[in-house]
Amino acid sequence: MAQTYSQIQKQIEKLQRQADALRNSEVNGVVDRIKVAIAHYGLTAAQLGLGPGKAVARPKKGLISSSKSGAKFSDGNGNVWSGRGPRPLWLRDALAAGRSIDEFRVGSPRKAKPVSVDRASGETAAPTALRARKKAKRTAKTSYKDDAGNSWSGFGPKPRWLKAALDAGKSLEDFAK
Repeated sequence: MAQTYSQIQKQIEKLQRQADALRNSEVNGVVDRIKVAIAHYGLTAAQLGLGPGKAVARPKKGLISSSKSGAKFSDGNGNVWSGRGPRPLWLRDALAAGRSIDEFRVGSPRKAKPVSVDRASGETAAPTALRARKKAKRTAKTSYKDDAGNSWSGFGPKPRWLKAALDAGKSLEDFAK
């Protein structure tokens, strides 16, 4: 038999009242155990961090942040590093240029200057531009092409069309352009 919306809402209210009653009884049990422990050990409000002018004791901020892996090093350009894993390229470049790692520590009194690497020509490049320069592609001295429009740079494994032609008796020099 299907229930109506109002019947289900009444059940929810009844269950919520039951849950509140159970929670209150559990809280009362916890408070009673705490009172017994306070009496047994003779604890004072100050020892519990509840004395006058004192707030409830909370964990120190340093303990909380050390368990999370947030940014611990930054260069001011949006590059960050948590301190875990290998050092990123922007930090390695800056350290190689003579900078101190303390300059990049988040919250450090010494402000980190934006990272840039001076080239011999005097130009300054951003770290991403340096990575692009370092990974320039090699160019082939010779390219190999056939009459059907297939080509091979000479790098990597030989393509199927070239293997078939070589097996048929042709040489690489026949395809060099």
